Amino acid sequence: MTNLASMITDLGNSFKAETGDLSTRLTELEKRAAREPDSYRAANDNLPSLGELVANHDAVRDLNSNFRGKATVKLVGDEFAAITSGTSTVGATTSPGTSLVPAHRVDGIVSPAERRLRIRDVLNVAQTTSNSVEWPRETGFTNNAAPVAETNAKPYSDLTFNLQTTSVRTVAHLFKASRQILDDAPGLVAYINRRGIHGLKLVEENQLLNGDGTGQNLNGIMSQATAFAPTWSAASDTAIDRLNQALSQVEDSNYEANAILLNPRDWRQMIAIKDGEGRYIAGQSPFGIQAPRVWGVPIVATAAVAPGEFLTGAFDLGATLYDRMGVEVLLSTENDDDFEKNLVTIRIEERLALAVFRPDAFVAGDLVPSGS
Repeated sequence: MTNLASMITDLGNSFKAETGDLSTRLTELEKRAAREPDSYRAANDNLPSLGELVANHDAVRDLNSNFRGKATVKLVGDEFAAITSGTSTVGATTSPGTSLVPAHRVDGIVSPAERRLRIRDVLNVAQTTSNSVEWPRETGFTNNAAPVAETNAKPYSDLTFNLQTTSVRTVAHLFKASRQILDDAPGLVAYINRRGIHGLKLVEENQLLNGDGTGQNLNGIMSQATAFAPTWSAASDTAIDRLNQALSQVEDSNYEANAILLNPRDWRQMIAIKDGEGRYIAGQSPFGIQAPRVWGVPIVATAAVAPGEFLTGAFDLGATLYDRMGVEVLLSTENDDDFEKNLVTIRIEERLALAVFRPDAFVAGDLVPSGS
């Protein structure tokens, strides 16, 4: 009996100690809240205090001097949000989570989708060690070859040439970053390099195809290609018919086209064409792997070609891409005022030239006649 009385006394003392500690903590919280600026209290007048949440909890409301055992208070759902969504727990520079509950952070950086680059793949690629590329181009051929009787004078034919030249151009861009962020985010340098190189190659692809030759621009294939001029046509001609006519035009110049460049959207439209009974004319559409070919010539689908346009020709004979310097990535802390500001400059550049030897080997035009 004595032991039971002693145990009850101990439990009572323990309860008083716990409630006293809880009272002390609540008092400190109330003092801290009183010190908050009026703007904070005004923004949170409708939020229950921590003391109110604990006092009104089911596990605590019925506590009295007869209580024996333990009570557990768990703050969940809206109760938890009421505490953690307050201004002081969020902060001005935190993530959409709160200072108390950090958001789940995914490793790495999510980058935009990168366009597939195709133009370099269809061209001959060579190296040069000069700042320009020259080649003699035949500009005239008077062919007087003829059958000649014995002892008669043979006729003279004539050839004329002109020297062509194209300059090596530089494609480049810069990035700035602090040395601290590069130290603190070790993957950032690799990310900048990858995205920077892809950005460089996007410009390269556009220049190879669409450069107008002015200033520091390359003289692209589109600007030098022969304009599409079909030798036959009909009112019912489709885009596929016009490609066939363009291939014939290339053959009229004694070349054989080895690729047709189209915008991906136009290629998708072609393989989705149906006949009069609603059947796809492409043998494997829509559930097979449709070989990217038209009239036996490979299709190269690239966004570098504008929708509604095409380019075809003998890419293997008509032009060559010369690399003077491959893609180079350099980091420097001594550019401009980088040393003073603790910055790093990242330079990504390349040097190249495009020689279109035979402009008549290429034909460019519209998939649909103008005015249609």
